[in-house]
Amino acid sequence: MKIGAKDGRSRIVAHLDCGVVTSARAIVDFVVTEHGAADLRGRTLAERATAVMAVAAPEHRASLDEALRRP
Repeated sequence: MKIGAKDGRSRIVAHLDCGVVTSARAIVDFVVTEHGAADLRGRTLAERATAVMAVAAPEHRASLDEALRRP
């Protein structure tokens, strides 16, 4: 059974399209996917992004990394 987005896009994205986020980023300690778990506690924003990319679907990691490196 595939749990990801039905259109083939990753649910892990570089930027949110919505204007409001109701959970502060500091509240999230772990991100768990079918590709692993990322421990985000005590990490900088760049370290958090790298850790989350590491547990994204392999076919989406390059585009996430490219978005992270864009100014």
